[in-house]
Amino acid sequence: MAKSARNYACQSCGSVTTKWAGKCESCNEWNSIVEEETRAAVPKGLGTKQKGRSIQFVDLKTPANETKPARHITGIAEFDRVTGGGLVQGSALLIGGDPGIGKSTLLLQVVCKLALSGKKCVYVSGEEAVDQVRLRAQRLGLDQASVDLASATSVRDIVSTMEDNSQSIDLMVIDSIQTMYVDTVDSAPGTVTQVRTSAQEIIRAAKRHNIAVLFVGHVTKDGQIAGPRVLEHLVDAVLYFEGDRGHQFRILRTVKNRFGPTDEIGVFEMAHEGLVEVANPSELFLAQRQDNVAGSAVLAGLEGTRPVLVEVQALVAPTALGNPRRAVIGWDTNRLAMVLAVLESRCGVVLSDSDIFLNIAGGIRISEPAADMAVAAALISSKMGKPLPGNTVFFGEIGLSGEVRTVSQPDTRIKEAGKLGFEKALIPAPPKSKKKKGGYAINVHQIDHLDDLVAMFRE
Repeated sequence: MAKSARNYACQSCGSVTTKWAGKCESCNEWNSIVEEETRAAVPKGLGTKQKGRSIQFVDLKTPANETKPARHITGIAEFDRVTGGGLVQGSALLIGGDPGIGKSTLLLQVVCKLALSGKKCVYVSGEEAVDQVRLRAQRLGLDQASVDLASATSVRDIVSTMEDNSQSIDLMVIDSIQTMYVDTVDSAPGTVTQVRTSAQEIIRAAKRHNIAVLFVGHVTKDGQIAGPRVLEHLVDAVLYFEGDRGHQFRILRTVKNRFGPTDEIGVFEMAHEGLVEVANPSELFLAQRQDNVAGSAVLAGLEGTRPVLVEVQALVAPTALGNPRRAVIGWDTNRLAMVLAVLESRCGVVLSDSDIFLNIAGGIRISEPAADMAVAAALISSKMGKPLPGNTVFFGEIGLSGEVRTVSQPDTRIKEAGKLGFEKALIPAPPKSKKKKGGYAINVHQIDHLDDLVAMFRE
């Protein structure tokens, strides 16, 4: 017999407590705890002498008669890149992003592309009516694709549809998981229990019938996918759709992928006809860069397996305030504070009495430590009022003692810089045991300490 229990669950982190509180002790969020009722079924015979079934084990080696899991190739190269080569049959993928960033537009383009290639695709919307989805498809010129639309929020109905059409459905889109509900759970749609239970039921049915499922997830004000953290553990892949509404570029980033590499990115451009792929993002990110301007440096970065060249802009301005401002767009604020401290303590570059503004041009967010060198070069250039050479790229990690550390795949970064016409690169000096045999495609200058970079401006 099922037992009912009333608990209090945090809608931000999913932690459960036995009493209500104004502040969640796990994530420190205020007014996020909501009372929920859960029904837990007691397994028959549990706690008695009834013996369970023995688990059957298989060998780790894949049998010769088995092949790799089949994938649905969408034909959208940037989307296929971040998913590891297409959507795996029976997989569950979660995509999150800010409101209006283009999640529904992207998924509608994906299902229409697959439908035109002969796949059976269904689009279930819990937020919009069928006519609204049709209007978007008509605006994008995709209304001729044979995609089945439905407006539903009941998980029981969705699972029954998957059971009845298990042989014909190849892909299902759920937009969004926060609008779905299970009628056996006594809580509102979007709560922790509803989101977790709805996702479990749909994923279980999808894997049983080999149907690929794409979930759309809402995000919180901090940019994290709303709902319990366990939701990201349930799915096979998690993608974040990033971008600034002031820029036309959109970045699709892989955070988790059981069937491919993580930290891979796909670049799209928002246009009238929808999201358009950007085959060479480095060229577009640098298209409006101006030479002979102090405070501008080019970073040869790496996102997943793709080398990306972006412009790092810094502005060091005198201030009359007692507490100088630090404004950062597209990079980690704590990382900037560390670079500023190293420049001042180890290299004698005084920046504590100035306002610092740092921007990664193009709307992309950089998280790898290899950007330290480019940021330091831009800051020194702006502080001393001397432009950096326009044909030079920078990359390298900076340590607390001022040493410049090596980063991964320097050859790939330098090769990409050479393709775009750059002639010089300022990179970390590798250890003696790992020195490269042979030259690089462009002129390379290696340094061991940040003082070497500062000395270039003092000459």
